[in-house]
Amino acid sequence: MREIFLLTGSNRGDRQEMILRASALIAEKAGSVLNTSSILETPPWGFTDPVTFLNQALEIETNLPPAQLLSTLLDIETLLGRTRITQHSGYAPRTMDIDILFYGQKVMQTTTLTIPHSRLHERYFALKPLAEIAPGFIHPVLGKTISQLLQQLDNQP
Repeated sequence: MREIFLLTGSNRGDRQEMILRASALIAEKAGSVLNTSSILETPPWGFTDPVTFLNQALEIETNLPPAQLLSTLLDIETLLGRTRITQHSGYAPRTMDIDILFYGQKVMQTTTLTIPHSRLHERYFALKPLAEIAPGFIHPVLGKTISQLLQQLDNQP
């Protein structure tokens, strides 16, 4: 399936290397990486930290259903040194974070997974790189393109 968009992010360790390794592991374990954005540097969102994040959007093709894709991505995060802690209301520094932004036009919500990503439209660090690779993709709930959603944020990191 196409039009599956992910976002990788890192603000610990060799951030650039983490982004590259995440992309390679996604290609190895989850499916083909069809397109990648440039890497964007932004301040942390939802908590304060002196180290900025690097983020990259990816479009992948996979045969994995959403729950299995999530499980695979969580395994990749762990391989890259991610330790989940509960501070900052769930937001904390991390070696790697991989979010499923869209899974085609699928809309779903379970206790572990919400598609499309519930706060995507509020996050410059996700919309900016996604707009590079999918500017005309229409958000299945909000009915707006990625470019339109990005413009609504006034380009504020």
